[in-house]
Amino acid sequence: MTSSSSYDCSDDDGLAEGIAQARAAIENGDLIVLPTDTVYGIGADAFSAAAVTRLLEAKGRGRQSPPPVLIPALATLDALAETVPQEARDLAGAFWPGGLTIVLPAQPSLSWDLGETEGTVALRMPNNPIALALLRSTGPLAVSSANKTGKPAATTAQGAQAMLGDAVTAYLDGGAVGGDYSASGVTETSSTIVDATALASGSGKLRILRHGVISDDQIREVVGDALESESAEDQQQT
Repeated sequence: MTSSSSYDCSDDDGLAEGIAQARAAIENGDLIVLPTDTVYGIGADAFSAAAVTRLLEAKGRGRQSPPPVLIPALATLDALAETVPQEARDLAGAFWPGGLTIVLPAQPSLSWDLGETEGTVALRMPNNPIALALLRSTGPLAVSSANKTGKPAATTAQGAQAMLGDAVTAYLDGGAVGGDYSASGVTETSSTIVDATALASGSGKLRILRHGVISDDQIREVVGDALESESAEDQQQT
């Protein structure tokens, strides 16, 4: 197995080298770690089934826990999602880039295998300059939290490396990430996940699958009665 390297992305030269090495790793089917606005993520080529399998194995997760896909721009929504209801567009416009993951019907023509997705894809545009620079270079990436399953998500590159080691080829170090976003004073680090598939099919309302940095009230302010009155139990981990 190739040994891992860490790249200090705190200046332009380090960022350029880190992005170049991370892109090379992605193109080779290897794994990378990148900072986001919420936690550090472990990333792979979203269109390589082998790379996504490697990502799940590195975390100790199965195909029943497919990773979300991080995208570099709002325009990528329509390239990856078959149907995007207006409420989902409004949420993306309000909170992207930021800590909101939106589950939508996937484009059936796309040749990818993210796991047991039941024809859906979870999309997010992160609010982190290093992540966005990488995504503009590589295109969409399958990204899950950089940690072993059952362990807290890493908020530093060093924390991610301590858990994932040489399973990851390139670590992009952007300093500590995450913080206290909640009105209650509870530190939330993960993105909020909403399921817009029922809205897309006309069979139901928007559901909150996981509470995170974007509050229920913030979502309701945007979509109003299109949000279910009772949120679903927390189900996923980004």
